[in-house]
Parts: sequence; structure tokens; C-alpha cells
Amino acid sequence: LKAIPSPVSHNAQNKMHPPLDRPHPDCQVQINDLRHCHATTSKLKFWGCNDVKFALDKCFKEEKLRLQEVMNRNVEARRRMEEDVYQKAMGKEVSFEEYLKQDKDYNKAMDERRERVNT
Repeated sequence: LKAIPSPVSHNAQNKMHPPLDRPHPDCQVQINDLRHCHATTSKLKFWGCNDVKFALDKCFKEEKLRLQEVMNRNVEARRRMEEDVYQKAMGKEVSFEEYLKQDKDYNKAMDERRERVNT
């Protein structure tokens, strides 16, 4: 007997959606559709709003990717700036990475480790 594939996949679609109370400008149409479906579909019809929920999940995923792109712009420049601010606050002129590069004992230990790994 051949197994019949389930119409509902076992991935992110089965998870709960984020709270609908906070603003989701990209997905407001899908949120309204889901609320309308919940209000008009019988509670006994278990899968009555799945298509609407899948559309909402897809919209949330696209929204999340867009927001991550916006948040991660210039991340390297921000990290360098934060590191500089931290170093100045700590009264140090050298970053931790630069300090390690100058540390003879650390470099010797790393060289020995590389030799053990390569042999």
C-alpha cells in the first residue's frame, strides 16, 4: 500500500502565527481575511481556514525577511562602531582580537594546536 501524502505539511505552517494585535502593515489584508474566516466558519470545521492561514503565514515570512534585511544593513559598520565605543568606554585602545594577535603565549599555543591538528 502506498501512503497518501498529508495535505498539511509538517513544517513552519503548523506553528502558531505571531500576535495579530501588533501592526503588520504588509499583511493586514491576510489578517482581516483570517479574522473574517474565523468569525464566519463553523468551529466544528477543523480545517475551515487553513488556506487563509497558509496565506497569512507566507505573508509573515516575507515580512520577516524584509525586516531582517532592513535591520542587517550596514551590520559590519555598526559592529565596528560598537566595538570602538566599547573600547573607549573601557579605556582601551586595542580590541580583544588585536590584543590576542600581539600575545606571544596565545600565538605559541595556537601554533602548537595547529601542528597537532595537521599531524
